[in-house]
Amino acid sequence: MLRNGAESFGLVSRLLHWGIAGLVVVMLSLGLRLEDMQPGLANLWLYGLHKSLGLLTLSLMLARILWHLYSPPPRPIGGGWQARAARATHGAIYLLLLAIPLSGWIGSAATGLDVVIFDRWTLPAIAPVSPDWEARAFALHDALTKVLILLLFLHMGAALKREMDGDGTLRRMITGRARD
Repeated sequence: MLRNGAESFGLVSRLLHWGIAGLVVVMLSLGLRLEDMQPGLANLWLYGLHKSLGLLTLSLMLARILWHLYSPPPRPIGGGWQARAARATHGAIYLLLLAIPLSGWIGSAATGLDVVIFDRWTLPAIAPVSPDWEARAFALHDALTKVLILLLFLHMGAALKREMDGDGTLRRMITGRARD
């Protein structure tokens, strides 16, 4: 089943979820590595890869939001404060996965260098060339990324706990259904 059901995640939602999750792991790893590097000709391709994957993540998040408007996800299993916390955490993660790539794009544009995706497409500059804009955008990019890491650990921990409690939350995102 491609679409989400009242109690199940469809294939499209699951592929988007796990595809974005994999990209985020790669992006966080690459970003932490780049943080320790001085930009130079030998490693410039890594910066380009980070930007390209970041814009791919942004695109997939926009696709995921549109998909969820077309095929709404099922409600969290259970109710009460845990369901409200799950929705709030998901909402915050979605916002961060939009804001982080945008802040990186703004910071990159503010350097005055072209933002080229996959060595093929040049994106429009979405910020003026400005050391101040560059510094603020990259500081925001860094701060939002740290918040994302915390929320992802919370998200994963909650999913594992609920799965260990036997409610099928994690299984539902893997197989589509909470119970076989």
